[in-house]
Amino acid sequence: MTHMRHICLMNAPKRLPARQAILEAAFDILGRDTSASLAEIAIGAGVGRATLHRQFASREDLLRALAYVAIEEMDTATQRACEGVESYGDAMRVCLEALIPLGDRHGFIARVPVAENKALSAEFARLDRETLEMVDGAKTEGVFASDIPSGWIVQAYDHLLCAAWESVRAGDATPSQATRLAWRTLTKGVESSLDDI
Repeated sequence: MTHMRHICLMNAPKRLPARQAILEAAFDILGRDTSASLAEIAIGAGVGRATLHRQFASREDLLRALAYVAIEEMDTATQRACEGVESYGDAMRVCLEALIPLGDRHGFIARVPVAENKALSAEFARLDRETLEMVDGAKTEGVFASDIPSGWIVQAYDHLLCAAWESVRAGDATPSQATRLAWRTLTKGVESSLDDI
């Protein structure tokens, strides 16, 4: 019996550390309901309210931590996607392709305001600069018209990413379909063409 108990314990799923369990539960629960309370998140994580508050003093602290994790995951996904890519236009397209499947996990961050924080603001500013660099490069390649302000294209790119996340979340498109729609809308608009008729 002792031997069997030892085998069962060895095969039992490992329990996540409290902080990681809270973050994972928050991604899952807030992804479905942005108004969910800290109490609901604590239950989802399998921890008490006191444990949650030892890790995160407030809802804002938790949201900031989620934002940092999301940024790190997006960085990892886009860096992998861009390996071997030889043009800025292709980089923008594969980044969309890499980021859209992550929408279920942290798309809610675009819908939930996070309190001002210098370090976090600097990270968001870095992401904006990197997108702007890709846009400027893609303009030199002829992907976008040179007379359209780069800032406008960056905004369009970010909003189409959010629209793709929402479309996938609602079940209106698969990540692959949403990627194609977002890229087509960004590069060709929504005009009909003879090819579509």
